[in-house]
Amino acid sequence: MKEKIFNIIQIGDKSNRVSRMFDIFITITIVTNILITFMQTFPELSFLSGVFRVMEYITIVIFCVEYALRIWTAEYLYPDRSRSGARLRFLVSFDGVVDLLTIIPAFFLSGFVIFRMLRVARIFHLFRLNAKYDSFNVITTVLYEKRNQIISSVFIVMILMLASSLCMYSVEHEAQPEVFRNAFSGIWWSMSTLLTVGYGDIYPITTLGRVMAIGIAYLGVGVVAIPTGIISAGFVEQYQRKSNISSLKNEDIREIAEIFVDRCYAGKTVEEVEDDNQITIFLVLREDLSILPQKDTVLRMNDIMVIREENKK
Repeated sequence: MKEKIFNIIQIGDKSNRVSRMFDIFITITIVTNILITFMQTFPELSFLSGVFRVMEYITIVIFCVEYALRIWTAEYLYPDRSRSGARLRFLVSFDGVVDLLTIIPAFFLSGFVIFRMLRVARIFHLFRLNAKYDSFNVITTVLYEKRNQIISSVFIVMILMLASSLCMYSVEHEAQPEVFRNAFSGIWWSMSTLLTVGYGDIYPITTLGRVMAIGIAYLGVGVVAIPTGIISAGFVEQYQRKSNISSLKNEDIREIAEIFVDRCYAGKTVEEVEDDNQITIFLVLREDLSILPQKDTVLRMNDIMVIREENKK
């Protein structure tokens, strides 16, 4: 009974029709809850406040039941742990925290502002649900594969932001002591300039400050384009590899195989494994991720390689 419930509430189990229906039901519940929270902000709809409150309580009860069931069946999600250890592992996992943040606001609706702000966590609950399916998994895969480049580009943006803020503070502080009071005021200005937002609440008035602002504004256009270009290139590579995988439908199915990564392959790059074994790795399955491998992708223990033997000439 418990295992059957686990299979039903497990996200992304495409082989189980009941599980798919449950995912759709939870998605509708989340969207309904978010819409209710949105409509409660309109004074014109105050006459429906009673209906909104009842509908919100119903959705919260559904969230609580789902959360309790996931805790109850956690031992199947983490079979290598004890029952209490598995439940504790789920409680501190990303999914467990998102589920908890989803229901906390219901018990603190008239309390501190921070608890009311936690209603936003319900949106992350929806993201978590969609992340298990291929359409959303493409985004997570691209972000995972390009994480090092993205982190590097964000680091560059932060360094430029800090440097430009200090320069602008040094130039404008004497001319505008009330506006550029400290370095943080410069950071706020550099953020709005480098990210091409331009709120206009803080701006330089000195000649040197304006000259610097022109250069920083041009620099900001290029800086913002760096992470955008990296992510765009990741999507192109992802769909190119998907196209290559789709072309395998016309190949002899006997040429396709899956290899479990053990100590023999763990730690090696895709290029090394392909050269040593004369194979082509089209896909790497890693936990919930489907990774389209690059030449420098490092294989890990328990990965699964989807491969095809090279055609012999």
